[in-house]
Amino acid sequence: MTGDGPIADRGPDAARGEPVSITGPQEAVMDLNEAVMGRPVVHESAHLHVAGAAPFTDDVPEVAGTLHAALGLSPVARGRLTRFDIDWMRAQPDVVAVLTALDVPGRNDCGAILQDEPILASLERVANDTDNHRMQGELRYLGQPVCAVIARTREAARRAAAQVAQALTIEPLPAMLDPLAAAEAGQTVVPVMRLARESAPGAAATAIETAAHRLQGRLTLGGQEQFYLEGQISYALPGEDRSVLVLCSTQHPSEMQHLVAQALDWSSNQIQVQCRRMGGGFGGKESQSAPFACIAAVAAVKLGRPVKLRLDRDDDFLITGRRHCFWTTSMSGLMSRVESRA
Repeated sequence: MTGDGPIADRGPDAARGEPVSITGPQEAVMDLNEAVMGRPVVHESAHLHVAGAAPFTDDVPEVAGTLHAALGLSPVARGRLTRFDIDWMRAQPDVVAVLTALDVPGRNDCGAILQDEPILASLERVANDTDNHRMQGELRYLGQPVCAVIARTREAARRAAAQVAQALTIEPLPAMLDPLAAAEAGQTVVPVMRLARESAPGAAATAIETAAHRLQGRLTLGGQEQFYLEGQISYALPGEDRSVLVLCSTQHPSEMQHLVAQALDWSSNQIQVQCRRMGGGFGGKESQSAPFACIAAVAAVKLGRPVKLRLDRDDDFLITGRRHCFWTTSMSGLMSRVESRA
């Protein structure tokens, strides 16, 4: 039987899914029972998911000696840091170490497009004969990671990190919180870019100006939080001969590999990143998993012990970005016959 019509027109054999001969440049036999189109396909991990047996990063058994990290966050939207009493933080119960940008051996930046995203808030030590805690640095947003507290338990790390504001001396600075106001003030992340499609330079503006009617409008679209069910998490295990394994919930393992290598000032082949599965990402773990992978790896290498960094949901929301909001303005020129000109 030749395949020159829909299945319904090819007789009872085709309807029952019997092998059908399809003639053409290459003659072949297709078993419609093995076809994928129009049939449900089981996800490779579905049987594990429904049984609660699919292991995620936090389910991986912890190696003996694993330490836990939590992040001390900026309490202001913008400010100048003048002093950081790290010794006071280190004296908190069960704290093993407190790491800052000064402990990052390589590049303290994990920006995906522009190199403008410090892993930990940029700091410089200020020489002072009477106060060895004098520092200077800029805090850019509420919730920006200032330090990583490494402790014997996750609870101890979180308790100590939550008190970071008591160890910081900050000079608050005015914060720009409105994107429209920032644009008007020229405080843009990248230079303003304009896309114009017109028959000749200035043709669109001329058509609008000479139109019988002009229609102006504004469309606003609010930002969105990706709200993945599994929060940001990285588990770094130092290996032999200057290597490290990072188990990371990320949509982009190779990018994490490169950024961790840059933070450690190592070659990329010394970094291994694994992500068996994620509990959601939606773009929120494309690049935003980077600071956590870098911090866990830097801490693990510096201390020579495995380090796990798992964020609470509220810290996750504060630290990571999201899908940005948009403001769109439009101007249309219309003829008297309501014919759009531009």
